[in-house]
Amino acid sequence: MKTKKSLLILFLFVASNSYAQVQFGDWFEKKSLRVDFALSGNSEYQQAALQQMREEPVWGGPVKNLIDTFYYGGYYVNLYDKAGKQLIYSRGFNTLFEEWRSTEQAKNETQSWTNSISVPFPKKETVLEITGRDRSDMQFYTLMTLDIDPSSIFIDRGKLKENAVTQIRYKGEPASKVDLVFIAEGYTAEEEKKFEADAGKFAESLFNTPPFDTRRDDFNVWAVALASEESGTDVSGKGVFKNTALNAGYYTFGVSRYLTTPDMKSIRDAVWNVPCDAIFILVNTDMYGGGGMYNFYAMGTSDNARTPVVFVHEFGHSFAGLADEYFSSEVAYDEAFYNLEKEPWEPNITTLIDFGSKWKNLLPANTPIPTPLNDTCKDKPGVYEGGGYLPKGIYRPMDHCMMRDFAPFCPVCSRAVLRMINFLTDKSY
Repeated sequence: MKTKKSLLILFLFVASNSYAQVQFGDWFEKKSLRVDFALSGNSEYQQAALQQMREEPVWGGPVKNLIDTFYYGGYYVNLYDKAGKQLIYSRGFNTLFEEWRSTEQAKNETQSWTNSISVPFPKKETVLEITGRDRSDMQFYTLMTLDIDPSSIFIDRGKLKENAVTQIRYKGEPASKVDLVFIAEGYTAEEEKKFEADAGKFAESLFNTPPFDTRRDDFNVWAVALASEESGTDVSGKGVFKNTALNAGYYTFGVSRYLTTPDMKSIRDAVWNVPCDAIFILVNTDMYGGGGMYNFYAMGTSDNARTPVVFVHEFGHSFAGLADEYFSSEVAYDEAFYNLEKEPWEPNITTLIDFGSKWKNLLPANTPIPTPLNDTCKDKPGVYEGGGYLPKGIYRPMDHCMMRDFAPFCPVCSRAVLRMINFLTDKSY
């Protein structure tokens, strides 16, 4: 294990000194290589295994910012030139499987979950690596490596079902824009117009929310009308099960409001021919709930009165890697989700282990650390105890924020959102 970690650190060091030299046209075609893989394990270990690879016709991601230096997420996909071992693409992401490993169930069972990632399609032979973060030391370890021959007969090049796609807003070439894709879940074919209207409504709710309101022209928005056999979604805790396209449901890990799907393959099948930087799954129900995982997907409901702000909150998770800042609500995790002896990767929480890497430079002069929640400080950026599902040991930047209780995004979260917009639109970040 130490050898693998040392090798990864070496590659990241090389990447940090040479990634600006990676030219998209030298290494990649303007289409995607999709890799479906299984993550299996339990609370003690995990491993990855290939399921299939697909060539898909669109690459909507950056063509300049090819190396992700945020180091967000529980996993990283790295793509290396096979001949010279140069890192030519990387991106962090989260999975629902990672969360499941923190539950009581994972102490007693071993499970396997399907996941899917997309990278730009290579022109030359490459090596793809998937790594997972170990919470005990916060380092990434190799879970799987694949030799990729772009001419291989084992890469599926067939077309998938072409769903109805609506262009809600188009502001330019996908490589220089954030392509936000809404996918219908629990909408029947007869409810396609309702879905399109709902997607437009929620896009506007996002662009009316600071700091997204200042960057609306950096977004393209698409709606994929995936048809379900039945309206609604599963509510397993109440014995309700529906036949829907993406197999979404409430009661994820036993939490009534936690709305997710483990079916990443069906999600990727839905967007195979659409430029895609961020996915929001819109579920056709009026129940309260949602979920969001960094660079994976976010999910919310169409008809609940609180959904517009829930949508923005969950999108904060999936788009900008923001952590929950609340600490008094029901969660699924049997133990502390964060290692209090290490600095969490999320930009808006800290254990003070390495606070200098977080928002210290945004604090007013002479701000006490930690910051007391008193009349002098409470409305200013600070370091307030409570966050990441724990009342003690983790600190948040403001008393109130979108990531705690649906207040406006604080300056720290806003900065993280703007940095991600810049990254995905090929600007300096």
